[in-house]
Amino acid sequence: MFVGVILVLFRSSGRLLWPLVDFSQPPLLSAAQSEWVAKPEPLAMSGGNPYLRALMRTISAGESNTARPYHLLYGGQMVRSLKRHPDQCIEITVGPNQGDCTTAAGRYQFLTTTWYAKARRYHPNPVSNYLPWKRYRFDPASQDQVVHDWLADSGAWGVDIAQLLYEGEIDYVLQLLSSTWTSLGYGIETNSMSAYLPAIYDEMLVEELAQTE
Repeated sequence: MFVGVILVLFRSSGRLLWPLVDFSQPPLLSAAQSEWVAKPEPLAMSGGNPYLRALMRTISAGESNTARPYHLLYGGQMVRSLKRHPDQCIEITVGPNQGDCTTAAGRYQFLTTTWYAKARRYHPNPVSNYLPWKRYRFDPASQDQVVHDWLADSGAWGVDIAQLLYEGEIDYVLQLLSSTWTSLGYGIETNSMSAYLPAIYDEMLVEELAQTE
């Protein structure tokens, strides 16, 4: 599950009062439509650093390894519309936060608050301060671009993640990011994929580098 810079969990009866967000809920697809896949799907965005692209696919292996990762809600349901972050607080049924609920959604399981915080900085189509009623689209390419540019921002992490990956420091990078994406291991929600993530990264990197040739 995605934790983010600010972890915001709500009781299942609560609502996130984020300003200027429409709380009408988009329709859901059934959990059966969140079928797991053998390896992470290709990214929707084009361009970018191949090392970061491989890392992004690795993150999604632990967070959202389904055929439709961009539509995934915490717990396995799928949301239809990606016009905005779904902002649906779903009860956590296992782990240390059992009984709370989370708004984690999309390929990278963004909480609503973290999505808006990062979208303001990294979204490919920023919202003008003069049009505050507009919302950041949560479409697949935008989800990718926000995460790519966040990972590329050395000021956000205190290190140059792309350079560390170029030097082969995938284990260090996964540990660094595990407080943000807890499924990466080292954190509170290690899952069945966590131990395989370095090998998954190596496979994804081969694919991403091949796309640059």
